[in-house]
Amino acid sequence: MKNMHFDASRREFLAKSALLSTGSVFLTGIAQALSLHDNPDVKMKLALIGLGIRGVNMFGREVQNSYKDQVEFVGLCDNNKGRLEFGKKHIGVDCPLFEDFDKMLSETKPDVVIVTTIDNTHHTFIIKALEFGCHVITEKPMTTDEDKCQAILDAERRSDKKVIVTFNYRYSPHRQKMYEILRSGELGDITSVDFHWYLDTSHGADYFRRWHGFKEKGGTLLVHKSTHHFDLLNWWLDSDPEEVFAYGALEFYGKNGKFRHTHCRTCPHQANCDFFWDISKNQHLVNLYVDNEEYDGYLRDGCVYREDIDIYDKMAVQIKYKNAVQVSYSLTTYSPYEGYRIAFNGTKGRMEAWIKESQPWQEDPQDEIRVTKNFGESEIIVIPHGGGGHGGGDTRLKDKLFKDPEMNDPYRQSAGTRDGAMSILVGIAARNSIESGKPIRIESLTDIELTESGRGT
Repeated sequence: MKNMHFDASRREFLAKSALLSTGSVFLTGIAQALSLHDNPDVKMKLALIGLGIRGVNMFGREVQNSYKDQVEFVGLCDNNKGRLEFGKKHIGVDCPLFEDFDKMLSETKPDVVIVTTIDNTHHTFIIKALEFGCHVITEKPMTTDEDKCQAILDAERRSDKKVIVTFNYRYSPHRQKMYEILRSGELGDITSVDFHWYLDTSHGADYFRRWHGFKEKGGTLLVHKSTHHFDLLNWWLDSDPEEVFAYGALEFYGKNGKFRHTHCRTCPHQANCDFFWDISKNQHLVNLYVDNEEYDGYLRDGCVYREDIDIYDKMAVQIKYKNAVQVSYSLTTYSPYEGYRIAFNGTKGRMEAWIKESQPWQEDPQDEIRVTKNFGESEIIVIPHGGGGHGGGDTRLKDKLFKDPEMNDPYRQSAGTRDGAMSILVGIAARNSIESGKPIRIESLTDIELTESGRGT
């Protein structure tokens, strides 16, 4: 079993070696390529593909507003003409618009391509961008199955460019604090983890309204959503997952509804449906989606009871790590509240947290971590949020990406293709296990060589 105790010299070594992680190499490579230190007036040239909510907001408008001294958008691309026009106005840029990705690359020659398209198309744009000579920032999940994952790994190996996966959860202050505690030796050897995530009847249901409800597009929530959680586990435990066994079922949404329609706006069951959602009350979503349905037919307020929904709404996963840590994980999508419970069990004690997603009326949102020694008292550690989305993680991630790419990375928060692969491979293995009824070995999915430290190449 791997010893989770690190002395001061070991911690210093890891802080330095963390700069060599794939994500940090990516960021340092961008900074060097643009000669940021020699010429501060040189801006990172960005091209963005995928103008959905994540694209136009976090990686569009927010980047333009906060980092316009460091970056310049040279092109926007989407297959929906209407969203392109709206996205340009919303982001606040004056750059060419493209429905053809190859044409955007050849005409704008970006330094970095940001990929925020539907999950099952990520690999296409990541690979093309690498082959064209661009670095890539991709939204999670990196892709949706093992073959596409291998194709991305192969493309990056052929290229001198790098891919970073935007795991913003790593950057939130309370998750960083857990990382620090796990490396302090305070808990002894970590032996097992209990990790249970709850999506409420608002956020959880929204996945079933959208394209995420279809396995072919999002790979199930074990890939689309749980990639965040599996990445946190891999990062916290500092080891590679080795074997996965899972159960999953669709028992609440989809075919289980007593009635259904295509979408909420024209539904005859509005008065009787607990999940009726009036998208017209959100003008931003109307501008982005409703006004542009004529171009692609996408209904943002789709019925959660559509019979063709084929993802799971409850999932339970057992994971065995190379360092012998065992994990029990679950995801439920119809809870009355949103958040998660987690506990790390060690030979000297236990660390646990019950994190509820912050509410807008909270003036000073914060999280608590409880550390209990086997033969001692409990300590409550209070961690204020860092400001911004995802518990403060979004802003810190974007600062690293766009403001100071060479910023020190002592906690290994920058994530590259190996991190992106290892997170989705747990979800892919879980999905394959549910479908086959058998445990799945991670090493059978790609050519990545697993290591006990989780620091392989």
